[in-house]
Amino acid sequence: MEKATFAGGCFWCMVTPFEEHPGIESIVSGYTGGHVDDPTYEQVKTGTTGHYEVVEITFDPTLFAYERLLELYWIQTDPTDDGGQFQDRGSQYAPAIFYHTEEQRVQAEQSRDALAASGRFQQPIVTKILPADTFYPAEEYHQDFHKKNPAHYKEDRKKSGRDAFIEQAW
Repeated sequence: MEKATFAGGCFWCMVTPFEEHPGIESIVSGYTGGHVDDPTYEQVKTGTTGHYEVVEITFDPTLFAYERLLELYWIQTDPTDDGGQFQDRGSQYAPAIFYHTEEQRVQAEQSRDALAASGRFQQPIVTKILPADTFYPAEEYHQDFHKKNPAHYKEDRKKSGRDAFIEQAW
Protein backbone atom coordinates (compact mmCIF):
# COMPACT_ATOMS: atom_id res chain seq x y z
CA MET A 1 0.00 0.00 0.00
CA GLU A 2 1.05 3.58 -0.68
CA LYS A 3 -0.24 6.96 0.39
CA ALA A 4 -1.23 10.00 -1.66
CA THR A 5 -2.04 13.35 -0.07
CA PHE A 6 -4.00 16.05 -1.87
CA ALA A 7 -5.22 19.53 -0.94
CA GLY A 8 -8.05 20.88 -3.03
CA GLY A 9 -10.12 23.16 -0.84
CA CYS A 10 -12.64 21.79 1.61
CA PHE A 11 -11.66 18.23 2.40
CA TRP A 12 -15.31 17.12 2.50
CA CYS A 13 -15.49 17.60 -1.28
CA MET A 14 -12.18 15.84 -1.90
CA VAL A 15 -13.34 12.48 -0.52
CA THR A 16 -16.13 11.42 -2.87
CA PRO A 17 -14.19 11.53 -6.18
CA PHE A 18 -11.74 8.93 -4.88
CA GLU A 19 -14.19 6.60 -3.18
CA GLU A 20 -15.30 3.25 -4.45
CA HIS A 21 -12.47 2.64 -6.89
CA PRO A 22 -10.75 -0.75 -6.78
CA GLY A 23 -7.49 -0.41 -4.89
CA ILE A 24 -8.51 2.57 -2.74
CA GLU A 25 -8.15 1.27 0.80
CA SER A 26 -9.05 4.39 2.79
CA ILE A 27 -9.51 8.15 2.58
CA VAL A 28 -8.91 10.23 5.69
CA SER A 29 -9.60 13.95 5.96
CA GLY A 30 -6.97 15.89 7.84
CA TYR A 31 -4.31 18.56 7.97
CA THR A 32 -0.68 18.79 6.89
CA GLY A 33 2.06 21.30 6.23
CA GLY A 34 1.77 23.56 9.25
CA HIS A 35 3.76 24.52 12.32
CA VAL A 36 1.28 23.58 15.08
CA ASP A 37 1.33 20.04 16.47
CA ASP A 38 -1.99 18.18 16.38
CA PRO A 39 -4.07 21.14 15.15
CA THR A 40 -7.82 21.34 15.47
CA TYR A 41 -10.26 22.34 12.76
CA GLU A 42 -10.96 25.55 14.65
CA GLN A 43 -7.25 26.41 14.51
CA VAL A 44 -6.68 25.39 10.88
CA LYS A 45 -9.70 27.27 9.52
CA THR A 46 -8.21 30.55 10.79
CA GLY A 47 -5.35 30.17 8.30
CA THR A 48 -2.75 30.91 10.98
CA THR A 49 -1.31 27.40 11.53
CA GLY A 50 0.19 26.96 8.05
CA HIS A 51 -1.75 23.72 7.50
CA TYR A 52 -3.68 22.71 4.42
CA GLU A 53 -6.96 20.81 4.58
CA VAL A 54 -6.13 17.54 2.82
CA VAL A 55 -7.21 14.01 2.14
CA GLU A 56 -4.76 11.19 2.71
CA ILE A 57 -5.52 8.26 0.45
CA THR A 58 -4.16 4.79 1.10
CA PHE A 59 -4.13 2.82 -2.13
CA ASP A 60 -2.77 -0.29 -3.80
CA PRO A 61 -0.76 0.95 -6.80
CA THR A 62 -1.12 -2.40 -8.55
CA LEU A 63 -4.90 -1.87 -8.67
CA PHE A 64 -5.11 1.92 -8.93
CA ALA A 65 -2.02 3.71 -10.20
CA TYR A 66 -0.83 7.02 -8.75
CA GLU A 67 -1.18 8.54 -12.23
CA ARG A 68 -4.92 7.79 -12.10
CA LEU A 69 -5.14 9.48 -8.70
CA LEU A 70 -3.49 12.54 -10.20
CA GLU A 71 -5.96 12.55 -13.09
CA LEU A 72 -8.86 12.48 -10.63
CA TYR A 73 -7.22 15.12 -8.46
CA TRP A 74 -6.77 17.74 -11.17
CA ILE A 75 -10.41 17.68 -12.26
CA GLN A 76 -11.60 18.40 -8.70
CA THR A 77 -9.72 21.69 -8.46
CA ASP A 78 -9.11 25.05 -10.03
CA PRO A 79 -5.34 24.69 -10.47
CA THR A 80 -5.01 28.39 -11.31
CA ASP A 81 -6.28 29.65 -7.92
CA ASP A 82 -3.74 29.67 -5.09
CA GLY A 83 -5.96 31.82 -2.86
CA GLY A 84 -8.17 28.88 -1.93
CA GLN A 85 -10.70 26.84 -3.82
CA PHE A 86 -14.15 28.02 -4.81
CA GLN A 87 -15.99 29.51 -1.80
CA ASP A 88 -13.27 28.43 0.62
CA ARG A 89 -10.69 31.18 0.74
CA GLY A 90 -7.29 31.26 2.41
CA SER A 91 -4.00 29.39 2.29
CA GLN A 92 -5.50 26.48 4.23
CA TYR A 93 -7.70 25.76 1.17
CA ALA A 94 -5.08 26.25 -1.56
CA PRO A 95 -4.45 23.37 -3.98
CA ALA A 96 -1.35 21.26 -3.40
CA ILE A 97 -0.04 17.78 -4.06
CA PHE A 98 2.08 16.31 -1.25
CA TYR A 99 4.41 13.62 -2.53
CA HIS A 100 5.52 10.66 -0.40
CA THR A 101 8.23 9.35 -2.72
CA GLU A 102 10.57 10.70 -5.37
CA GLU A 103 8.57 8.81 -7.99
CA GLN A 104 5.38 10.57 -6.86
CA ARG A 105 7.15 13.95 -7.08
CA VAL A 106 8.25 13.26 -10.64
CA GLN A 107 4.81 12.02 -11.69
CA ALA A 108 3.08 15.00 -10.06
CA GLU A 109 5.41 17.48 -11.76
CA GLN A 110 4.96 15.75 -15.11
CA SER A 111 1.17 15.81 -14.77
CA ARG A 112 1.24 19.50 -13.76
CA ASP A 113 3.49 20.34 -16.71
CA ALA A 114 1.25 18.40 -19.11
CA LEU A 115 -1.79 20.27 -17.83
CA ALA A 116 0.01 23.60 -18.26
CA ALA A 117 1.04 22.67 -21.82
CA SER A 118 -2.47 21.54 -22.73
CA GLY A 119 -3.77 25.09 -23.01
CA ARG A 120 -6.91 24.20 -21.04
CA PHE A 121 -6.38 27.20 -18.75
CA GLN A 122 -5.37 30.73 -19.72
CA GLN A 123 -3.78 31.45 -16.34
CA PRO A 124 -0.70 29.65 -15.01
CA ILE A 125 -1.05 26.41 -13.05
CA VAL A 126 -0.20 27.38 -9.46
CA THR A 127 -0.85 24.11 -7.62
CA LYS A 128 2.15 23.47 -5.38
CA ILE A 129 3.95 20.15 -5.29
CA LEU A 130 5.42 19.71 -1.83
CA PRO A 131 7.03 16.94 0.22
CA ALA A 132 4.59 15.13 2.48
CA ASP A 133 4.72 16.34 6.05
CA THR A 134 3.19 15.08 9.27
CA PHE A 135 -0.45 14.22 8.68
CA TYR A 136 -3.00 14.88 11.40
CA PRO A 137 -6.42 13.26 10.96
CA ALA A 138 -9.29 15.71 11.31
CA GLU A 139 -11.85 15.32 14.03
CA GLU A 140 -14.17 12.33 13.69
CA TYR A 141 -17.18 14.40 12.65
CA HIS A 142 -15.28 15.42 9.48
CA GLN A 143 -14.59 11.82 8.43
CA ASP A 144 -17.08 10.64 5.77
CA PHE A 145 -19.01 13.87 6.32
CA HIS A 146 -20.98 13.33 3.11
CA LYS A 147 -22.39 10.10 4.56
CA LYS A 148 -23.02 11.40 8.08
CA ASN A 149 -24.61 14.69 6.99
CA PRO A 150 -25.73 14.23 3.38
CA ALA A 151 -28.11 17.22 3.25
CA HIS A 152 -25.53 19.63 4.70
CA TYR A 153 -22.83 18.24 2.42
CA LYS A 154 -24.96 18.57 -0.73
CA GLU A 155 -26.00 22.11 0.18
CA ASP A 156 -22.42 23.17 0.95
CA ARG A 157 -21.07 21.59 -2.22
CA LYS A 158 -23.73 23.25 -4.35
CA LYS A 159 -23.04 26.66 -2.76
CA SER A 160 -19.31 26.27 -3.26
CA GLY A 161 -19.41 26.55 -7.05
CA ARG A 162 -17.10 23.54 -7.39
CA ASP A 163 -19.44 21.47 -9.56
CA ALA A 164 -20.26 24.39 -11.86
CA PHE A 165 -16.53 25.05 -12.32
CA ILE A 166 -15.79 21.38 -12.97
CA GLU A 167 -18.54 21.17 -15.57
CA GLN A 168 -17.36 24.35 -17.31
CA ALA A 169 -13.59 23.81 -17.13
CA TRP A 170 -13.20 20.08 -17.49
